[in-house]
Amino acid sequence: MAMPRDRDFLIGTLSAIVGAALFGLLGPLARFGAEAGVPGVAFTAWRAILGAASLAVLIVIRGSAGSSLASVRGLSTRGRLSLATAAVMGVALNVSMFTAFGLVPIALALMLFYTYPAGVVVADVLLGHERITRPRVAALLLSSAGVILVLAGGMGGSGDMPIAPLGIALALCAAVSQVVFMTVSRSGYRAVPADAATLVLLVASVIGASAIAILTGQAAGLTAPLHSLDPWPYLLVAGIACAGVSSLLFLTAIRRIGGTRTGILMLLEPVVGVMLAGILLGEAMGPTQAFGGALVLAGALVLQLRSDPQLEATVETAAGPVV
Repeated sequence: MAMPRDRDFLIGTLSAIVGAALFGLLGPLARFGAEAGVPGVAFTAWRAILGAASLAVLIVIRGSAGSSLASVRGLSTRGRLSLATAAVMGVALNVSMFTAFGLVPIALALMLFYTYPAGVVVADVLLGHERITRPRVAALLLSSAGVILVLAGGMGGSGDMPIAPLGIALALCAAVSQVVFMTVSRSGYRAVPADAATLVLLVASVIGASAIAILTGQAAGLTAPLHSLDPWPYLLVAGIACAGVSSLLFLTAIRRIGGTRTGILMLLEPVVGVMLAGILLGEAMGPTQAFGGALVLAGALVLQLRSDPQLEATVETAAGPVV
């Protein structure tokens, strides 16, 4: 008979692995969605719509709608500002990343995005939450060297896909957005249950991404699923599985095995994303790019291993990489 701690470890580990794998699907799904008539920003909006709907149904089934609403209303002014900042960063992150997926190889976008753990450490040091230590400095150097190699190895393109400087800038913008998101989510609105906070963030993504899609000429992408069934398989998987389910799995993992172990297991996301990009889209990484990506992930791993255990569960509402 399994002990409760063993059960928690098993459930938490499996939740993190499955959640990371689901997040890793998003790059190819975004590319296929664009081919079906729903480009990056519009894809972001539809993913958020379906993810928010699935979470709303879950909250209603649990009978926690009233308490969730009350927790949001009961936030202090500072808490509301933190939640609003997280919502804006969530929109910026997803819009930037899904657009980057259409401009540069998925592997390149993911490796640049995964510089965010180093950015979180820098932010924590500047804010006085963490101390500068030799392992952290080594991790930052690893990540920095990795980014240089990823960019150098990616400049030649991947297959027939050229490297757009805008795509590189957007992937880095997504990383910065994630750093700000995780920093404000550390303690800014912890009184709000994770599923309710995630729902608020997804609703903000619906509104923000829809507005941006209209302003950037992607209004046709917003209405495309209303006229054709072609995008729906990708939208349903991205919205329900890769937004609602994956976010809840990530939260389950944090609560069962802690933030540090969960963060380490979430490094599976770019591995899955790169593998799927190679298998489904023919976007294989070159040797230099692969070595650079390994350095980026090694830096992220060191930073996770050196995390303060007392801070493991402080970002419960941050659904891993929001993407």
